Amino acid sequence: MWFEIVPGLLIMGTCLVIPGVATAYIQKYTKGGKEKRVTYFPYHWAMMERERPISGVNRYYVSKGLENINEAVS
Repeated sequence: MWFEIVPGLLIMGTCLVIPGVATAYIQKYTKGGKEKRVTYFPYHWAMMERERPISGVNRYYVSKGLENINEAVS
């Protein structure tokens, strides 16, 4: 019957998912916990660059939170 295929599909699916998940966790722990931002379009680059003055340290990847945005922009 059709349900005889299920164990094989589960094993095969697990074997396909494990490398992708493992890679994500390995990179997360070896690179400091945050993924690198990648931009492919000029608009995305502009949105990323606008976060530099908000951070307060001129780095787009350091965020201070919404409560500090008015202080940085003023």
